[in-house]
Amino acid sequence: MAVTGESSQQIRQVTAYPGRPPVTVRHGSGAPFGWWPAVCIALVAAIDRIEYNLLAGALPTIQEEFGFSDSQGGAIATAGAIAAIVLLLPAGKLADTGKRTWTVSAIVAVWALLTVGTGLAGTYATLFAVRVLLGAAGQLYNPPASSLLGDLYPGPGRARAYGYERMAYFAGLPIGVIAGGALAQTVGWRTGFFLVAVPGVIIALLMLTVREPVRGLGDSLSRWYNSAATPSSGSGLVSGSGQDSDPARAQPPVPMRAQLTALLRIRTLRSVIIGLSILFFGLGGLFFWMPSFYAREFGLPEASAAAVGGGAGLVGIVAGILAGSRLGDRHHQHRVAIGGWSLLFGTVFLAGAVSVPVLVPQAICFTLANVGFAGAIANLTAANADVVAASRRGLGFAVLQMLVTLGGALGPWLIGLASDSTGSLRWAYTVVLLPLVIGSLIVLNGQRTYPADAATALTTPQ
Repeated sequence: MAVTGESSQQIRQVTAYPGRPPVTVRHGSGAPFGWWPAVCIALVAAIDRIEYNLLAGALPTIQEEFGFSDSQGGAIATAGAIAAIVLLLPAGKLADTGKRTWTVSAIVAVWALLTVGTGLAGTYATLFAVRVLLGAAGQLYNPPASSLLGDLYPGPGRARAYGYERMAYFAGLPIGVIAGGALAQTVGWRTGFFLVAVPGVIIALLMLTVREPVRGLGDSLSRWYNSAATPSSGSGLVSGSGQDSDPARAQPPVPMRAQLTALLRIRTLRSVIIGLSILFFGLGGLFFWMPSFYAREFGLPEASAAAVGGGAGLVGIVAGILAGSRLGDRHHQHRVAIGGWSLLFGTVFLAGAVSVPVLVPQAICFTLANVGFAGAIANLTAANADVVAASRRGLGFAVLQMLVTLGGALGPWLIGLASDSTGSLRWAYTVVLLPLVIGSLIVLNGQRTYPADAATALTTPQ
């Protein structure tokens, strides 16, 4: 990042976008380039999950038409998520070298085409194949989008930026579930998939309005914010040479295995990855089967079951992200601890949601469980960016997304198997509780290493 000298310690001219004039940045600003990029990436995350979770809302109707079991239904989500794992590391490498805005836009356009393909499926085998392809493409936006957020939002705004993306991602789950159930009941499940492809195309075009920033920009600003030196001293931000505009070209290539080994040596990163992987394991199964849970346990119609489960999840996610991200940005040196306690809070109320047999208190417990889980996600995602240097952040998020996707993939399938073997989704849900407690303790232990790892990431050469 190139910076021109200023007489004031509070204002600097920053070369934020290659080949464009400098931008004025105020010291301590959490969103020095505005919130529009975060909004666009949040829309990408939302349409990803809406398209993907239409299937869960319409699942009872689709099961009736094609005649497959719960374990076969859960296998659709699991196979798609596993397919994504194969492509995530190459996507992370591309995020550290290619133009990230174009990559994200192209991925969203592919989702829209595959959503149309879902509506055209005539057999379970065809449906399975198309959903596997959608699952494979679905997670690929995360490494380039997360890398963009890390460059555009320094420390004081990072939890909010990642929190909004995660809020949209997880809000897309219940919205997709609600939409899938409502559309299946009103216009038919096939037409529902056709209709939802349209906003996907629009969001792909909106993503092209986001400018590609200089790599390492957010970390350079964070170093300035953390520095007590005056601009004339030459410390804080890098000089105006502009040599850090693309570290991937400035440095000799490093084998991916060596990069992965270096990433996994970061102790806080290991704690965050384990905690989020277990959390996604729980949430993946929870949201996939929740409409069926309300339909079976409380006798609700398909659309009502999707609305109750999705509505409670949506309220909890929005509240948890807003509260958790603000708390995390205000006390950003304790982000990992905030994430661990939030995860434990959510686990306690999930136990209540599983055990309470009355609809209203059960829905309240489910809402509060999502408040805790969402608060954990906002802070742990931001912590992941904090402890990985900008030049490796795309690959760092690819590793994170690969493992949390694997965790999320196992949830629907294992709960489906447990439901088939016990005859009850209520008992099947208990399989996620103990892993969530263990994940909470692992994350809380990660706070011990977080300050040192975050400081190391800021001083790593770009």
